[in-house]
Amino acid sequence: MPQVKETYKLITGRDDAEFCARITKLLAEGYELYGSPAMSFNGEHIVVAQAVIKAGPQLV
Repeated sequence: MPQVKETYKLITGRDDAEFCARITKLLAEGYELYGSPAMSFNGEHIVVAQAVIKAGPQLV
């Protein structure tokens, strides 16, 4: 059975360089930002979330 690659991902984590690197890597793999990022404070640090999508072939 062929492995299906996800087309939607929600990336969450601390607002730091590692989070930015994760998003940058996904963008380089062909994902696109989907919507605005979300930010929250958990009492210790800022937590961010960003959705990304990878569009499949378009039927015309």
